[in-house]
Amino acid sequence: MTDKSTRFEGNERKYLDEVLKNGFTASESGSMNERLEKKFAKLHNQKFAITANSGTSTLHMALNAFGVGPGDEVIIPALTVAMCGFAVWQCGAIPVYADVKNDTFLMDPNDVRKKITKKTKAIMPVHMYGNMCDMSEIMNISKKHNLFVVEDCAECLFASDDKNRKSGTIGHIGSWSFENSKHLSTGDGGIVTTNDEQLATNMRQFGGVGFKNITANSGKVRIDRDKFQNPNYTRHNVFAYNYRMPELCAAVGLAQCEKIDESVNLREKMGEAYLKVLKKSKFFIPQKTYDGYRNTYWTFATKFLEKEANISWHDFRKAYMKNGGDGIYSAHQTVNNESCFKNTNFGWGDVPISEKLQTELMLFTTNQRDENARQEQIDVLEKTIKQLF
Repeated sequence: MTDKSTRFEGNERKYLDEVLKNGFTASESGSMNERLEKKFAKLHNQKFAITANSGTSTLHMALNAFGVGPGDEVIIPALTVAMCGFAVWQCGAIPVYADVKNDTFLMDPNDVRKKITKKTKAIMPVHMYGNMCDMSEIMNISKKHNLFVVEDCAECLFASDDKNRKSGTIGHIGSWSFENSKHLSTGDGGIVTTNDEQLATNMRQFGGVGFKNITANSGKVRIDRDKFQNPNYTRHNVFAYNYRMPELCAAVGLAQCEKIDESVNLREKMGEAYLKVLKKSKFFIPQKTYDGYRNTYWTFATKFLEKEANISWHDFRKAYMKNGGDGIYSAHQTVNNESCFKNTNFGWGDVPISEKLQTELMLFTTNQRDENARQEQIDVLEKTIKQLF
């Protein structure tokens, strides 16, 4: 079984102690947020990185930086989490639901083309389950129609495409979540990256309570004490939110970044182990990873063919867990069918493939701590398949 205690055995406690010892003021090497931002930007070869308190906040920051507002439309995949739609709603804009490809389970560029209108302002490809969307095609669409692109990489860290480009580095902005279940976790949190200085400034100010001293590179607001303590001094030049990441969370994130390859490699190995087993069975069709792409398996996603297997999705899961399996998650309900969107007719776009896939997908855990834990789950899976089929 997964041992969660082993996940934070690096410098997490050391950096947390440093923050507390310094009374939440910056140490000689800079604040934890600054250090995490620099580290993450360097890892992705991006000029700017801005931390935030969640991956939902980062999406809101990105869309706002694009100028998305009331009357605009943002194209998102239907097969993703509701928070992608929430970020569009938070801007006063309308989500347009794009369907996904039946083999990769990811945003279909051909359907994106069909959903573009005069109101379209941005596209939000979501790299689901550790696998990357076809960013070459999406960026071609973006260029042709003069649209912004924010890559949602919440479930996709260090994946790459057939041009060896890392997830989050191809669109105008890349966005990651550091929620508890992600490849890299700060408990809760997020980060955005970009090479565009104006977009970076806009995002940092919007998520940093609108302080006018904030720049693309820095969230510092108390630059000149004489000015800052002057009663005539004005501090805020834009309406904004407080999306700042706490220093304690940033401390954990910095330590996590130092062992990022290890964390990603563990999930990759688990995903590859599942693939080796399930591709032998005609009742499972795993998420397709195209040649030249790297899937970093936030989870292992596969279609389960109930009719062919003559056993229900629920009964297979029940048998798997009875044998000692970690559990099998379902895909999130498609955004258009979540009650808050469906009951208000908020957004538009037919997505038949997404709706069918949502009922078929099985998501297996990939956060096992080592080879022994991985083998335990593989043995359980093989045993369950042998029992039922």
